Amino acid sequence: MAVRPVAPQLLLEIDGDSQLISPNHRYRFGRDPQSDVVLADPRASWHHAVLCAAEGHWILDDDGSTNGTYAMGHRIEHLDVGPGTVVCFADAVDGVRASLAALPAPDRAAERPSALTAITGSYRQPTRVRRLPQRSLRIGRAPENELVVDDLVVSRHHAELQTRADGRFEIVDLDSHNGTFLNGQPVDRAFVGPGDLIGIGHSLFCLVGDELQEFVDTGEVTLDVENLVVRVGGGRTLLDGVSFPVGQKCLLAVAGPSGAGKSTLLNALTGLRPADEGSVRYDGRDLYRDYAELRRRIGLVPQDDILHTQLTVRRALGYAAELRFPGDTGKDERRGRVEEVITELGLGQRADQVISSLSGGQRKRVSVALELLTKPSLLFLDEPTSGLDPGMDRSVMHMLRGLADDGRTVVVVTHSVLSLGLCDRLLLLAPGGRIAFYGPPDETLPFFGFPEWPDAFEAFENDRSRDWAREFRDSDPYRRYIASAMGRPAGNPPAERSTVPPSPAQSWGSQLGTLIRRYAAALAADRTFLAIMIALPFVMGAMAHALAGSRLDQNSALNALLILCVGGVLTGAANAVRELVKERVIYQRERAVGLSRSAYLCSKIVVLGAVTVVQAVVLTMVGLFGVRLRPGGGGGVLLPPLAEITITVALLSFTAMMLGLLVSALVRKEEVTMPLLVLLAIVQVVFCGALLKLNGVPVLGQLSWLVPSRWALGAMAGTIDLHAAVPGTLTSDPLFAHRAGVWLLDLGMLVVLSVVLALAVARLLRRQEPKVMRG
Repeated sequence: MAVRPVAPQLLLEIDGDSQLISPNHRYRFGRDPQSDVVLADPRASWHHAVLCAAEGHWILDDDGSTNGTYAMGHRIEHLDVGPGTVVCFADAVDGVRASLAALPAPDRAAERPSALTAITGSYRQPTRVRRLPQRSLRIGRAPENELVVDDLVVSRHHAELQTRADGRFEIVDLDSHNGTFLNGQPVDRAFVGPGDLIGIGHSLFCLVGDELQEFVDTGEVTLDVENLVVRVGGGRTLLDGVSFPVGQKCLLAVAGPSGAGKSTLLNALTGLRPADEGSVRYDGRDLYRDYAELRRRIGLVPQDDILHTQLTVRRALGYAAELRFPGDTGKDERRGRVEEVITELGLGQRADQVISSLSGGQRKRVSVALELLTKPSLLFLDEPTSGLDPGMDRSVMHMLRGLADDGRTVVVVTHSVLSLGLCDRLLLLAPGGRIAFYGPPDETLPFFGFPEWPDAFEAFENDRSRDWAREFRDSDPYRRYIASAMGRPAGNPPAERSTVPPSPAQSWGSQLGTLIRRYAAALAADRTFLAIMIALPFVMGAMAHALAGSRLDQNSALNALLILCVGGVLTGAANAVRELVKERVIYQRERAVGLSRSAYLCSKIVVLGAVTVVQAVVLTMVGLFGVRLRPGGGGGVLLPPLAEITITVALLSFTAMMLGLLVSALVRKEEVTMPLLVLLAIVQVVFCGALLKLNGVPVLGQLSWLVPSRWALGAMAGTIDLHAAVPGTLTSDPLFAHRAGVWLLDLGMLVVLSVVLALAVARLLRRQEPKVMRG
């Protein structure tokens, strides 16, 4: 077979800056800030030239520029280039000058040592090298920076490297959205030495002599897992000494019987639940130590959908881009990245289709597309083919194969063995969380001596006395695929693990605005919710009106107020009782990449609160339209009676909505929310004070203080002076008094209960997050 020649890697030097160029990429030159090489000269065209590799050599093509591209004083349209070529853009004499040079030979590598290799043990050549600044060097995405980093997770003006009077260097964060990191930890201002790593977006910067070396994480990284041990209460071990290497562009499948520790391993590899012992090295760097920085380079697709399925593909990805990219990212930049991932995942024809109408395989593609927005180098998937037919199973695995080939490390946990042949490596876990095999998938069954996969899994279950891990450690595959592959030098020893909470990509207010718009759009697209939301206040209001008749008198007043209470509670609680539990997987994933917990909760309160208040107003107006509220004459406590009752029902509904959110945060399954909603309604009826005498009754009286309908009924009773209309022991409750102080106390307690419930919901949300995400 003929071997196609490959063009060599070269160093492009332009304006005193050096950049490594690779033959697997096409480089665009121009004034456009999105160009691969930005030409900071007003005479250069927006799209000036293109440099690419073809048939083993490099070619530079002028892209129809106005002022031309020049070599050796002559204007050129097409030029074969290589080491030693010098080109000028926009003017033959004083235009932007660029030169190409060969990479240093191995025997000259010491002339430009790789700081990253020395620090982490990962063999990397600098992507770009430039002289250290005399005073300061501004770094960011905007073209006016001295060092432009073309990365959407980098702010326009991100950081500044300053030279102090004593000759030391200091890195200063310029209030960037995604943070500046020194040795994996976020910093606002810190001194930098030769052994330090500055992290900005997908780039690392190191000081070497009088140079600043940049290393761009393009996705071709390694993952070294060393002796992971995870224990739980009772001394039970879930992972026991798990070690294996994952190479660049590798597709690794993790399989094994139920209970073998696959999900535990996934949590350890992603840093969501760090192992109790051992280390995970991301391209030579300790993932746990540097997790605050490296977490953004890890994509995780859980088994459940991580998108609002009521939205279209393009709209859902658009909202996700707003949350994950800095607030200074332009709409066109975000839209461009969304279109890139839509094209990459083959979703172009379904981009405007509602996600819930897609097939299982296509929905999984959309979840993967969301994770690819920020260009992660490591992509983890938990059971992506679960529930799919064999054809969809193979389609999803082919997609993952392509993602790995494009320059990512992909790890997939799976129960399916249909497409293991597409993977580079298979990690097979035995019960007890120990490695039974690691290597090429086609060597697995011959190693065990089984003809089919069901036989192997059956043996794991039935032959518990067999030491699968020891047999593998004594085997040739272990020596070839683990021992020898992990024999390369390691970087720095593990240090104290990072527990820094994720920093938000946007400001709190920007996150809140995006979340409100997304949540409102999702609710508006949910026709079932809309139908219930519109119908419920009219139905409950009609019932209240039927009981009230034409006037609130001795026969109708108490029953009408009770129905208003029940209607307000059902309206508010029904709106919220499913809203947190159904989005739990989405929330946990977004929280891991910087979502603000308080902004998320506030978005729910704002949208649901607005809906609930409108419903409460409709409920009250329908229920009391044309009804004489005080037949004996007189007004409300402070306002007209109808206004006071409307305010009370609105506050009751809002408090019931907060109670619904509390229930939604407590439960684990969406199915149990409806029975609990019925229970809530019963409790409100029993403890509101309309059926039982509560004042002065030990225990019951105090418990009723925690029930919103107790205070709401008191406020409405005070408005219409219920004791005067319906004399009796039941209505002589002090909370029913027609006095301003009592009425304000009743409403004030509803506000207090709402605040307490909000704090409780926030606390429950925090408890649902992995430890590394809490803050």
